[in-house]
Amino acid sequence: MKIRIKGNSIRYRLSKTDVDVFIKTGSLEETVDFGSQKLIYALKKTLELTLSASFEQNIITLNMPQVMADEWDTTETVGFNGVDGKLSLLIEKDFQCLDNVAEDQADNYPNPALVC
Repeated sequence: MKIRIKGNSIRYRLSKTDVDVFIKTGSLEETVDFGSQKLIYALKKTLELTLSASFEQNIITLNMPQVMADEWDTTETVGFNGVDGKLSLLIEKDFQCLDNVAEDQADNYPNPALVC
């Protein structure tokens, strides 16, 4: 899972394996180790009706409604967006880049912009 933060927006991108683990377990998290402190970013299923987010004890948590997770698992839906207060939220499947990058993209979703 990748995180991107810009201004008042947070975006999570998930690989195929990330989505599978999230659907099966209901949660997913990554840790960034700064030595004396850690930043954790997590995704959790919830019974709420809209996307929401929290930041407590160095943990950024995006909460995805169960109904959205079910849709993600059973359709070709790429992602979901929402707003929590002033914060813009986006959770999406991570596609393979169209240009050359050094990052391993083997577990990313095929980019729909590729012409076969």
